Amino acid sequence: MNTNFDKVDIKQFQHDLITWFVREQRDLPWRKNGGDPYKVWVSEIMLQQTRVDTVIPYYERFLEKFPTIESFAEADDESVLKIWEGLGYYSRVRNLHSAVKEVVQHYGGKVPETPEEISKLKGVGPYTAGAVLSIAYGVPEPAVDGNVMRVLSRILLMWDDIAKQSTRKLFEKAVRELMYYENPSYFNQALMELGALICTPTSPSCLLCPVRDHCQAFEAGVQEELPVKTRKKTTKHVEIVAAVLKNKDDQFLIRKRPEKGLLANLWEFPNVEDHGPYVQMRQGLAGYLKNELEIDTELETGTFEKVNHVFTHLTWTIDAFSGKLIGDFSGRPNYKLVCKEQLEEYAFPVSHQKIWQAYKKQYL
Repeated sequence: MNTNFDKVDIKQFQHDLITWFVREQRDLPWRKNGGDPYKVWVSEIMLQQTRVDTVIPYYERFLEKFPTIESFAEADDESVLKIWEGLGYYSRVRNLHSAVKEVVQHYGGKVPETPEEISKLKGVGPYTAGAVLSIAYGVPEPAVDGNVMRVLSRILLMWDDIAKQSTRKLFEKAVRELMYYENPSYFNQALMELGALICTPTSPSCLLCPVRDHCQAFEAGVQEELPVKTRKKTTKHVEIVAAVLKNKDDQFLIRKRPEKGLLANLWEFPNVEDHGPYVQMRQGLAGYLKNELEIDTELETGTFEKVNHVFTHLTWTIDAFSGKLIGDFSGRPNYKLVCKEQLEEYAFPVSHQKIWQAYKKQYL
């Protein structure tokens, strides 16, 4: 354990932190559910790698559609992806859906309340397990996310690289040492809240911090140098050409992405990677559609939209053409012709939602 740990007055630290949280915690919808483990679970999955302000409307719509764990377990895959549309990181909701089905089938609809059982569920890692157990059941389990590691790296002057998986174990041990056993829910939430509101990645508001007197990084004047985190890998960039194609019956051609991999099972407009200049983009797209689908198309001369989209280690630039399908489409696996109203019932990635919105604005 960190050699500076003995410098912290744990009882006073707990008191200062919890008192601040009781007074200053944000009014968030998932804090009004009385600790319902299903609703806590949903909120924690949504909040992974996503801003609170973005999550709130999704969370409220999600629970309006699936108010109970049983209703979510019974949902079909298409409606699950549609309600999540735009939140990104779709593996989160696929794993949640699988795990919820297991809870209903094997645990009678009651979310497990032990670390051993809940950790067996698909997509439930140490953080999610700790968050659900502590917030919903009052189990004194650590819930270590980026906020918590940042806060404790400064409080305890920990110089371990938080990008390494092994470092998380050190922070989990630290949380166990500091844990306020009378209210583990508030303790874990208070650490997260402190990291979100006060102990921020850059320019932390140290003068407003309720536990500043316990912070060894502040005392040493190195709070902005912590936490230590190695740089991410180089981002790959991909150029893509897409087409919104309509036939004589005002139906649009869409296709379903593969079952595994990036944006699995979402729908999109036909597209292909392209590396050539402008004229070649259009010709390459037409050639791809002819070879892939054995269809003739009539593409407009210019693009109607350019979309840039950023993933964790990947960026897309999509140039979108409008066009017509010439003749009849005989059908291909994972392709569909749908009318405008039907199209909007399918779940699309954000990038293709933007393409569709631009198309409607210009052509419909």
